[in-house]
Amino acid sequence: MTMRPILDHVIVKPSKDAAGTSAGGMFIPETSQERAAKGVVTAVGPGRRTDRGVLIPMTVQVGDVIHYGRYTGVPVSFEGQDYLIMR
Repeated sequence: MTMRPILDHVIVKPSKDAAGTSAGGMFIPETSQERAAKGVVTAVGPGRRTDRGVLIPMTVQVGDVIHYGRYTGVPVSFEGQDYLIMR
């Protein structure tokens, strides 16, 4: 079974690049670390339709690395993996 987004939505797997130490070697507590703001696109919807019915295709493709806002997307867990669904 696979997830397939509809319309202009994408499914993103957040990267786990957040390390527990700074570049200088200082420990950073988990509460002070920012949420990962980049991830890999795992699925892309067909696009959005205008009022006249013209399909506007998506500009991202599966495998693209994207940067997103801190609180963007809806978190979803599927088959033990964490994903974000966003426009």
